Amino acid sequence: QVQLVESGGGLVQTGGSLRLSCAASRRTFSTYTMGWFRQAPGKEREFVAAIRWSGGSTYYADSVKGRFTISRDNAKNTVYLQMNSLKPEDTAVYYCAGTMSGSYYSASGYAYWGQGTQVTVSS
Repeated sequence: QVQLVESGGGLVQTGGSLRLSCAASRRTFSTYTMGWFRQAPGKEREFVAAIRWSGGSTYYADSVKGRFTISRDNAKNTVYLQMNSLKPEDTAVYYCAGTMSGSYYSASGYAYWGQGTQVTVSS
């Protein structure tokens, strides 16, 4: 069992930045593909970004490409999501998740989830 704990959410103005962190409870974290998803009120959970265990491959949703950066520090069992140029439409609860499957895009492929952290972007 892997426990994931997100932090770093908050309220920010349009154009601002936030850095989310997700700490994992197990050393085997380093073998997982890690992803970030978000869910806005009344909407389905959507893929934001993912990173392979080695950090060598990263993937982004088109809506955040060029503004968000995912990274990981396996020595610290932590994955990060740097969010720049934030927009009101980025407002959502952000979740980190872990998977050992090859698929990174679908939420259903992730076995482990954090509790979520709220990000609110004011206009």
